[in-house]
Amino acid sequence: MTAVARQPGSVGTLAAGQSSGSLSGDPADWPAAGMALFLDVDGTLIDFAPHPDEVHVPADLPDALAHAERALGGALALLSGRTIADLDRLTAPLRLRAIGLHGAESRADPNGPITAAAPLPASLVTEIRALLPPFPGTWLEDKVASAAVHFRAAPSCGPEVGATLARYLDLAARDGGGPRLELMAGELVYEIKQAGFDKGSALSAFMTLPPFAGRLPVFVTDHAIDQAGLSAAAALGGSGLSVGRRLPGAAAWFRDPAAVRVWLRDLT
Repeated sequence: MTAVARQPGSVGTLAAGQSSGSLSGDPADWPAAGMALFLDVDGTLIDFAPHPDEVHVPADLPDALAHAERALGGALALLSGRTIADLDRLTAPLRLRAIGLHGAESRADPNGPITAAAPLPASLVTEIRALLPPFPGTWLEDKVASAAVHFRAAPSCGPEVGATLARYLDLAARDGGGPRLELMAGELVYEIKQAGFDKGSALSAFMTLPPFAGRLPVFVTDHAIDQAGLSAAAALGGSGLSVGRRLPGAAAWFRDPAAVRVWLRDLT
C-alpha cells in the first residue's frame, strides 16, 4: 500500500509503515497541529548556486514560510549549515527560529539572541586555506565556528581535496591542544566543524522547548549528510522527508525545492 501527494510528481511515493506516530499516509494530508517542522535550506527550500552568496531566493519563499509558521503555531525552525545571520538574509524580512552551522549556532526565539560555539582558532583556518592552492577552483568559507571548503567549480578535485583535509585533521588531532574536529562531505563541499554539534542533537534540544515540545518532529532535507537529523526525528516518534530523491530514513520525497514550498503554503 502506498500513498502519494495530490499534486502528481511533487512528492514521491510513501511506503506503508515508514512514518511514525500519527504521521502516516500522504504528507499532503499531514495536519499541522501536532507537527514540529525542521527545514534544511540549500537544496531543500532554494536551489543550489555556484557560490552560496549567489543563490536565488524565490519570491514565494517568505510567504510560504510565514504561512507554515502560523499553521504550526510557531513550531518551525530552519536547520542549516549556514550561519543564522545568513539565514536571516535569505528569509528577510521574516525572522524564524533557527539552528545554524549544523548545530553550532541556535536561536530558539525569533527575536532572541543567538547562542554560538566558540570560534575555530584563526591559525587553523589559515592552515586549511593554505592547503587549497594546488586545487584551482576551490575556496574556503570562514563561518567563524566552522569552515567549509567548496569545490563546486572543480568537482573532479573532490576526492583529493577530501583526502588532503582528512590528513590535515588527523595530524591536528595527534598534535592536540585544539578543538576536536570532524570532516563532513556535503553537496560539493567539505565542512570542518567542531565535534559534539550535529543536526540530530540540535533538533532533539529544540524538541524540549516551546512551541516544539509535545509535537512530532518532521525534518526535511536534500542530503544524506543530514542522517543525524533524520534519525533524531524518527527516534522522537516523528518522520523525515527528502528532496530530489528518496534518502535512507525518509518516509517520502519531494521532487524539488519548489514542491517543498507548495507543501508549506498548503499546510493546514
